[in-house]
Amino acid sequence: MRAAPGLLFLLAVAASAISQVPRIPKSRDWPYVSPHSAPDWHSPVIVIGILGGMIKHDDPIRREVKLAEHLRAEYPSRLYVETFENRHQKKAMHAILKHLDADGKGAALSINEARSARVILYGHSLGGAAVVQIARELQKRGIPVLLTIQVDSVARVGSGDAVVPSNVARAVNFYQPNGAIHGRAEIRAEDPSKTEIIGNYRFDYKAHPVDCPEYPWYERAFAKTHTEIACDPNVWNQVEALIDQQIGPRAAP
Repeated sequence: MRAAPGLLFLLAVAASAISQVPRIPKSRDWPYVSPHSAPDWHSPVIVIGILGGMIKHDDPIRREVKLAEHLRAEYPSRLYVETFENRHQKKAMHAILKHLDADGKGAALSINEARSARVILYGHSLGGAAVVQIARELQKRGIPVLLTIQVDSVARVGSGDAVVPSNVARAVNFYQPNGAIHGRAEIRAEDPSKTEIIGNYRFDYKAHPVDCPEYPWYERAFAKTHTEIACDPNVWNQVEALIDQQIGPRAAP
């Protein structure tokens, strides 16, 4: 008898895992300029969302997918945005490299193509850890990342999600500490002179529960607080605000 997808989700995350709502600075407090270089508002932005567990990349109830859909609608001509399963990191990498291949030659990216990249990565659970792993792969190719966002990040055994590589300009971590499945409490920069850690923001769903009626009952029952941060609109509004700031002024051509 085959296990249900939701049960596989819980097993995958559990095997890998072996207060008050925080005040995050308002968007106007975040400078546009990356620590790496002044942004080029004419360059397209690549936004990649990575889902957790065994969740499909296009599951319509997931906040990661809803965020991607909203970004496409808000920036129809200025963004390339896709979501991927965490087990399909190679597909995500291929999509990024293909989009950066401006000359269409399909060979290794030129120095200019690599340096002009404006990449944003976000993910929940195993997807949060995958964000760091993808950033490391981009680092090997000399490709900068504007921003990484980890939401209740859970790393597979043998892989790390605590250290943000130095090709990332800015990084932020949202987590909750309760339940059998919970996220990493702290991320740090491989090189603090190159990467700004915006913060590690703790959410307490025992004190402030969030209702997630769209999510499957087994996730709400067996991974309650891990699911609450996955569906918490306050968290995802902050995620979107951060992404908006990196995309730049809406009036830019």
